[in-house]
Amino acid sequence: MRRWKKWERETRTTEYQVANDPNRFRFPRQTTFGRRHVNICTEVSFLLWIRCFFRQFFSSVAKVDYLTLRHGFISTHLSTQNNGSFDFQKYIQRSLDEDFKEVVGISPLMWFLVVIFMLVDVHGWHMYLWVSYIPLLLVVVLGAKLEVIVARMALEIKNKNSVVVGIPLVQPNDNLFWFSHPKFVLTVIHYTLFINAFELAFFIWVTIQFGVHSCYHEYTVIIVTRIFLAVTVQVMCSYITLPLYALVTQMGSQLKSRALEEQIADIIKQWHAEVRERRKMQGLGRSQVSQTPRTSFSPRPSLSTSSISDKKVEITQEEEGDDNTENVHDLEEHGDHSNIEGGGGSSRGASWSPSVHMGTF
Repeated sequence: MRRWKKWERETRTTEYQVANDPNRFRFPRQTTFGRRHVNICTEVSFLLWIRCFFRQFFSSVAKVDYLTLRHGFISTHLSTQNNGSFDFQKYIQRSLDEDFKEVVGISPLMWFLVVIFMLVDVHGWHMYLWVSYIPLLLVVVLGAKLEVIVARMALEIKNKNSVVVGIPLVQPNDNLFWFSHPKFVLTVIHYTLFINAFELAFFIWVTIQFGVHSCYHEYTVIIVTRIFLAVTVQVMCSYITLPLYALVTQMGSQLKSRALEEQIADIIKQWHAEVRERRKMQGLGRSQVSQTPRTSFSPRPSLSTSSISDKKVEITQEEEGDDNTENVHDLEEHGDHSNIEGGGGSSRGASWSPSVHMGTF
């Protein structure tokens, strides 16, 4: 699973976008995902199970499987626009954290199984030896089942599409799992780990309590076999079954909303910070506008009584000024005619000036 981080970073590179051009057309068998899973054995169920049984021991999760299932998950539950921004590896990690809370728990049914194992532990039956094989059997069958699910999704692409556009698009479906319930896989893993842990813990407790030479350790071959099976199951479950479970169970029809709570919380916090910053900028803009001096004016002239009376006085003075000007012009013309008739006559006619007439008028 450490390699998944590197594969996830690779999906954000330009080389990945070019290699998986959405406008590229290919036949299903020409894709890397098709060449890995689609062949003659895929058509026959029995041969498919045998092939997947041995495949889980060699590169159980290949790079092409991770990238193809990632693309199918994002296209089904999210959007193709989030193909480069969504961190599928972190989502799987959070999903495993949620599942871990269930795995470490112990149900009443598990305690009932422990009581049965103790009751049937009869001398000569070697019950704990046969119990040691149960976890190993469950682990290998479960790993083969998860590989079969991936192969059948590839076969479904071949049967439904004659041409593949871009990355092969797998369709998540609950019907691919046992009883159409992906959570049942977690239940099987839970009981497998519980039985294996109980077997190993009981062996250690008996050794410490009664010693190595007690009746519980009568045969050395049985002791070595039990220890070997317990360690083998633990290693296989850690490096083969759990990575397969973490990736393949995401192909169910339902989205694990709890695994998205942290990402949704981060988005809400980012949105809240942006809103606060926007409000702060709006507050600064309003304060600057309030400090700027503005001249208040009325778009319509006020029709007060004083303004109307002032206008009337100005109009009257202008009319009187116009009348005086006309009278002055008349007097000047009259004075000119009198000077012409008198031939420069008496000083009285010559001294008659318009200013005297203006004063008397």
